[in-house]
Amino acid sequence: MSGPEPSEDTRRLPVLGLDEPPGAPPPLLDRGSGRFWSPRRVPAGVVALLLLAGAGVLLYDVVAVRAHHPAMHWRRALARQLAERPLDDVWVLTGAGVAAALGLWLIVLAVTPGMRSLLPMRRPHPDVRAGLRREAAALLLRDRALEVSGVREARVRMSRRRARVRAVAHFRDLDEVRSDLDVVLDDAVLGLGLGRPPALSVDVRRPGRKG
Repeated sequence: MSGPEPSEDTRRLPVLGLDEPPGAPPPLLDRGSGRFWSPRRVPAGVVALLLLAGAGVLLYDVVAVRAHHPAMHWRRALARQLAERPLDDVWVLTGAGVAAALGLWLIVLAVTPGMRSLLPMRRPHPDVRAGLRREAAALLLRDRALEVSGVREARVRMSRRRARVRAVAHFRDLDEVRSDLDVVLDDAVLGLGLGRPPALSVDVRRPGRKG
């Protein structure tokens, strides 16, 4: 006689990749993708509009000169100023500094990802990307910290590489509260599913203590 028909949940285990022994952590196919890149539509749009306007005005003036019309006043004044002012003039140095600062700013925007508030999560599948906002991660860690016995209030400052937790304990020994917070928050950080879990820093103090 054949045995009992396997249940639907049992038949689905190999498909979900859950055929490991009970209690084994699920496999991680990837620690996480890189940071999300910001499209930066506003800076790109402003630069494109400025370049388009400048090129259009310059092209119009060049065509006008070719048609035996006088050049625009601003171009004649600019050419005269550039010809007469020395290179160590204050206005020349100021203009060069502003242009260099704008160029450096554009280069930084081009080579950095941006979107610092979005933390990349682990990728269980190569075609899936997900992110978690730092505010949401900090809120979750704060809620988990408040669940620890003795903690009256907690504040969390979350960065891409570190989570700083400051808790106020109104009873229980501070070392015991800190030990419980370490255990609870370590588990909470792993539960966030981030590609690069931030390092945890916990500070516990009594009410009214400054620092």
